[in-house]
Amino acid sequence: MHFLYSTLWLLVLPFAALKLWWRSRRESGYSTKPGERLGLAASVATVPTLWIHAVSVGETRAAAPLIAALRARHPHHRILVTHMTATGRTTARGLYGEFAELAWLPWDLPWAQRAFLRRWKPALGIVMETEIWPNLLREARRAGVPMVLANARLSARSAMRYARLDGFVRNVLADFTAIGAQTGDDGARFRSLGAQQVSVTGNLKFDICAPAAQIALGTRWHQAIGARQVLLLASTRDGEEALLLDALLAAIPPDVLIALVPRHPQRFDEVATLIASRGLGLCRRSEGRWPTTDTRIWLGDAMGEMFAWYRLADLALIGGSWLPLGGQNLIEACSVGCPVLSGPHTFNFEQATEDAIAAGAALRVDDATAAAAEARRLLAEPATLGTMGEAGRAYAQAHRGATARTMALS
Repeated sequence: MHFLYSTLWLLVLPFAALKLWWRSRRESGYSTKPGERLGLAASVATVPTLWIHAVSVGETRAAAPLIAALRARHPHHRILVTHMTATGRTTARGLYGEFAELAWLPWDLPWAQRAFLRRWKPALGIVMETEIWPNLLREARRAGVPMVLANARLSARSAMRYARLDGFVRNVLADFTAIGAQTGDDGARFRSLGAQQVSVTGNLKFDICAPAAQIALGTRWHQAIGARQVLLLASTRDGEEALLLDALLAAIPPDVLIALVPRHPQRFDEVATLIASRGLGLCRRSEGRWPTTDTRIWLGDAMGEMFAWYRLADLALIGGSWLPLGGQNLIEACSVGCPVLSGPHTFNFEQATEDAIAAGAALRVDDATAAAAEARRLLAEPATLGTMGEAGRAYAQAHRGATARTMALS
């Protein structure tokens, strides 16, 4: 199966390279050091290295408390953070660029992974959440590099797909030294696939502290806007903006400012065009000016300010959940006391969403129309929003501690 898997990678390699070139035309970050995708990079000095792989933005941010703990325990080790996406690398540069090395993880070909491991000689590899690369894990085992799957999550849908390759997946998971699952359900799914070295460590995202600078930024925004209420559409995905805006504009009074922050920066201009096509007053965060009374939509087209938006908002609708995309992280919203509305599609964050609902910090609705009606009701009930916000803070605080439990695995 490893041979067939590697052969498949060889067959798709030209298409992967073509896709990388195509994406680099829209996002220049993908043109940075393309040779690293094949393990082609100059050698570096032999320094003890702790390596964290975080495929994109969410995993990169989730790794923050773990990276801080690793630096505190191993002050003389170098930190290496690898990615697969340009937005993940940009996020890491902002969070860790002052002290960490950044690199692309190679495509999962045996010789590329061997070259990567020879170059960096990591003393430990930590893979965030759902990244399971068979050749990487096999080559790491052969090189004597212990590998930990941290903040691990596995949806029921993914577990069913993996189960079709039972023996192969069992052997791949055996190459992890330890697996730290977010929830008991995640842990049970990994065990059902044959993993033996599974612990339930909790979700690292609960240990992320909102940066003081972002909280201060959100406070300044709030002061500048004044008494106007703010409804936030957070981390929306393709197709959701039109769906939500059409429903909300028919239900929400025009004095409510709608803040819209798309998940992916390459879609900022596309979403701005969508808003303009509906004849709505638009202000873009990147323009550096404040919304006026005529502004209906404030577009969050800048990276790394999500905590500030949650601090500003009276209520947040979490993206990724209005179409069958699996949802997005709502923990950050809860941690700063922002009440949450979620759609029906949260299979990637099911436990966190259900726990937030049970705590009184969030509500789930069936579709965009129901979301608009519920948002209108909640915005007319400030006391209810206040209660939900306090419940969110308590919920986030009660689930802290995953960092210490994960560090015990490494």
